[in-house]
Amino acid sequence: MIVYAAHPLITNRNMSDTFFLNIAIIGTLLLAGISFLKLGIKVVSQSEVYVIERFGKYSQTLQAGLSLIVPFIDRVAHVVRVLEQQIEEQKISVITKDNVEVILETRVFFRVIDPPRSVYRISNIYQAIKTASSSIVRSAAGKLELDELQSSRQAMNEEIASNLHNAAEVWGIEVTRTEITDVVVDDATKEAQRQQLNAERKRRATIAEAEGEKKSTELKAEANLYKARKEADAVKVTADAEAYGVKVKAEADAEQTRLLATAISKNGQPAIEFEVAKRQVEAISELAASGNTKTIVLPADITSALGGLSAVLETIKDARQVKRK
Repeated sequence: MIVYAAHPLITNRNMSDTFFLNIAIIGTLLLAGISFLKLGIKVVSQSEVYVIERFGKYSQTLQAGLSLIVPFIDRVAHVVRVLEQQIEEQKISVITKDNVEVILETRVFFRVIDPPRSVYRISNIYQAIKTASSSIVRSAAGKLELDELQSSRQAMNEEIASNLHNAAEVWGIEVTRTEITDVVVDDATKEAQRQQLNAERKRRATIAEAEGEKKSTELKAEANLYKARKEADAVKVTADAEAYGVKVKAEADAEQTRLLATAISKNGQPAIEFEVAKRQVEAISELAASGNTKTIVLPADITSALGGLSAVLETIKDARQVKRK
């Protein structure tokens, strides 16, 4: 039996090769592990979500932040933006209710609220929204006349946004708002609108003038009625005053007659002569006070009448004194 002894140099070399081989294997495994972890770690930004597929089938949706997936089994199939987005301006030809063709310039704003449906139910979101918005805008504009279309943009925007939201909901999309930025009409329509506007202004001016005349007539009639009422009130007040004066005078005359009758019944003929003489004197006084009187002719017996009046006064005075005694 022959035994061969190993050479020391050969033994050291084999050990060295084994060590480096082990290091290489460990390093490879570490690199593989790091690569594996790197493929499994996903950092999603705030404005995006990741749609993950496993063996070609939808698996999950990764939201913003740090997430883990299984490398080589799961993969990021779609990166979906969840920010509000704007579709480029559209120029849509529409026919209004009064058969006028106009161009509406519109913009649509939307955002994705259900990423899986937005990538698995429709292939081109932008084109789908454009097609749906064109149809809805034409339908909404066809219900309005040109003047209503130009003056009711806000109401039309709300109607378009509501209808478009219902249509896009199946795609996982929320239509946030729509804007009609301009209504473009041709030159012939502009000229017709200008003439119509001038006619409307003239009509309003005519109506305003007629209403002004009507109001003026009503005010004049009210003023005349007020004047007539006040004049009637004045006549009534005057009549009441005259009636009151007549009443007072009648009462005074009645009282005077009563007193005279009482005096006649008590004093007899002297009282009658006194009253006659008194009235003669009053008549002469009124005649003398008249402005149209130039010459006054007195009867010859005026002095006797005055004297008689004095005598009557003395008689009545004496009678009263005797009565008192």
